Amino acid sequence: MLFHLNPKPPFPLYVSTAVKFLWSSTTPVSSTLVKQCKSLTQAKLVHQQILVQSLTHVPTTLLIAAYISHNAPSYALSLLRRLSPSPYGVYWWNALIRCAVSRRQLVNSLHIFLQMLRLGWHPDHYTFPFVLKSCGELLSFRCGSALHAFICASGFDSNVFVCNALVSMYGRCGALDYAHHMFDEMFQRGMCDAVSWNSIVAVYIQRGHADAERGIQLFGRMTEDFRIRVNAFSLVNVLFACASLGMWLRGKQVHGYAMRTGLFEDVFVGNAVVDMYAKCGMMEEAKEVFERMKVKDVVSWNAMVTAYSKIGNFEDALGLFEKMRKENIELNVVTWSAVIAGYAQRGHGYKALDVFRQMQSCSSKPNVVTLVSLLSGCASVGALLYGKETHCYVIRCVFGVDGNDLMVINALIDMYSKCKSVNVARAMFDAIVPNERNVVSWTVLIGGYAQHGEANGALELFSQMFQQVNHVRPNAFTISCALMACARLAALRFGRQIHAYVLRNQYESAFLFVDNCLVDMYSKSGDIGAARVVFDNMQQRNAVSWTSLMTGYGMHGCGHEALKVFDEMKKAGLVPDGVTFLVVLYACSHSGMVDQGLEYFNSMSKEFGITPGPDHYACIIDLLGRAGRLDEAMKLIEVMPMKPSPVIWVALLSGCRIHANVELGEYATSKLLELGSGNDGSYTLLSNIYAKAGRWKEVARIRSLMKHSGIKKKPGCSWVQGKKSTTTFFVGDRTHPESQKIYETLADLIQCVKALGYVPDTSFALHDVDDEEKGDLLSEHSEKLALAYGILTTSPGAPIRITKNLRVCGDCHAAFTYISMIIDHEIILRDSSRFHHFKEGSCSCRDYW
Repeated sequence: MLFHLNPKPPFPLYVSTAVKFLWSSTTPVSSTLVKQCKSLTQAKLVHQQILVQSLTHVPTTLLIAAYISHNAPSYALSLLRRLSPSPYGVYWWNALIRCAVSRRQLVNSLHIFLQMLRLGWHPDHYTFPFVLKSCGELLSFRCGSALHAFICASGFDSNVFVCNALVSMYGRCGALDYAHHMFDEMFQRGMCDAVSWNSIVAVYIQRGHADAERGIQLFGRMTEDFRIRVNAFSLVNVLFACASLGMWLRGKQVHGYAMRTGLFEDVFVGNAVVDMYAKCGMMEEAKEVFERMKVKDVVSWNAMVTAYSKIGNFEDALGLFEKMRKENIELNVVTWSAVIAGYAQRGHGYKALDVFRQMQSCSSKPNVVTLVSLLSGCASVGALLYGKETHCYVIRCVFGVDGNDLMVINALIDMYSKCKSVNVARAMFDAIVPNERNVVSWTVLIGGYAQHGEANGALELFSQMFQQVNHVRPNAFTISCALMACARLAALRFGRQIHAYVLRNQYESAFLFVDNCLVDMYSKSGDIGAARVVFDNMQQRNAVSWTSLMTGYGMHGCGHEALKVFDEMKKAGLVPDGVTFLVVLYACSHSGMVDQGLEYFNSMSKEFGITPGPDHYACIIDLLGRAGRLDEAMKLIEVMPMKPSPVIWVALLSGCRIHANVELGEYATSKLLELGSGNDGSYTLLSNIYAKAGRWKEVARIRSLMKHSGIKKKPGCSWVQGKKSTTTFFVGDRTHPESQKIYETLADLIQCVKALGYVPDTSFALHDVDDEEKGDLLSEHSEKLALAYGILTTSPGAPIRITKNLRVCGDCHAAFTYISMIIDHEIILRDSSRFHHFKEGSCSCRDYW
């Protein structure tokens, strides 16, 4: 719109400086005055005077240039529409299209091109590359191919610039065959130049791993063509591909080529070589190249700092970091982010926070990558307060600024989940528009639920993923989190469904990761046979695979099988670590393999150079305690090289409960209280010891002490898997609709097994009442109620799977053993310590639990 001003002076005092500019000049409006316009307002005022004074001697193209230079393309376009088509005027259409492309107004650039054609203008060979770039950026194969047809009809298909743009456009649109066909036509017609080769090589490299190797091969052909001069861009492209594919040998050859041709002196090529070696894990070579570079920029330094941080070599990363500061090299956001990310990825959250504080003191503004890395660091150490502070910063400075809100929100959900503020994480997740949630959004929340005691919530959320209208396909991490939740709940049916989904959808790229979780899930869900089948069918295995299977065998009391797996692991060339030995000792402890356990414990330091830690000693104390060798256990505690931790005394107290050693049990409890670790489990164990010895006054004293200390005993809870769902029972539970039938069935079972020799062990009733009343109390235990319900609802011959949150009591264990003689079911019971498989009057634990 034109401004209508009075052309005659005088002007009011508030007149703009733009108007003063026009009228302070004593010379008339001229081409020179148009060129001197320093703002859009000045350009408009000059335009107005040209119209008012009908100055035809001033070229319209100068006004068009002024409007384009002052970022007003709509004004330029309105003038351009009024010009008659001419070969010289095409330049301004090209300028407008180029301006729209540079400002990412891609659709608008296409509209300008169409207006140009409608008004009778004829594009030249400079027009098409810009328009083709828009088609490629928009991934519009349809527009691009239509434009290709127009190019052929206009006779520009023999222009090398236009053809190079076509190759790039087809590549960006994912039409690899069309791009290659275009390149082959150019090659056959002898049109190819360095840009042509670079374009086709870039097309393949940008397609990812599957096609990048083909791009490297094309680069090899390019170097063989003596007519083509390889430039720095070509080398940077191919070095990037070598880095992403880990093809260090080919990268080394490219490095040699760069040295021979003198292109290595280009700082961009040098940086690409450093980055290639670093990403291929060849830090010595990367360091050598870095030190030989005559010219370095901040990218050179960042490449090294980032590489050292990623591999956990913080000393060298921080050494370079400090050197940059001493030499006054600009520390940009990439440098700071690399160090913060390195610490966060290695679980050094507080160090990441320290670096972030330094970054702020240097007035360097963090970007989204910095903040995501910082939140990851907070999550790794559970630093909720710092995470909240970062959240506040994000709200003030980041949201809505750079279009990466979802990336930051996902990081916040992850931080809150891992800091055990799952409710806040869920609120943030719910606040995301459903269609905007990506797989990371779902995965971090499912993982948070699975890891922090909300396994049911994790599985419910996993199910919701598939119920969305545009449901998000879970990735390997999502699958693993869901399997972790199944393992916690012993939810075998759900775990099998996930396994079937994995097989149907072929998650080959992460099968090792998922398979390890499947082994763990089947082991902890009571199907150790299925865990072994998964393990045997794994195409590759790592230490986690072997350890997961050994843990499963240990939980099921299959100590000999666990040790066989340990021997197979060593034969496969894997070196056992502290975690492996912990699993081995655990398996020995739960299978009564005392001598073997002691032998492995002694071999840790002698044969493998592994110093036993508190958890290893706890396993041995537990091993000796279960076997009744409490004196040996006590002597071992006395000679331990470290101060006994609470887990040591709990292991000893557990052995005292089994063998009714009141004196030693009291001593272990006193040590736990000294360490401030008296919890409901410790008091319950001591209470059981007193009850077994018939010392009811002491039982009452312990109960009173717990009450006055505010310590509440965790209620017993058992859940049994039915055909369609899982049913939960508490002690004395009568809330189930079929409670009467459940109690009647249980009463009939107890009556039958009493005839076979079962005698209720009233010491587990923990009440100073007569034996008949104790027997009634024992009948209300949650695992017995779950078993009765399982018998009522499970198909004949199918196993009954029960999970208990606490250790199974001795009376229930004896009752289950007898009941397994009279029912046509295997009873698989998982308690807080291990699995018990009851079948035909015997238990897999062989009464060693």
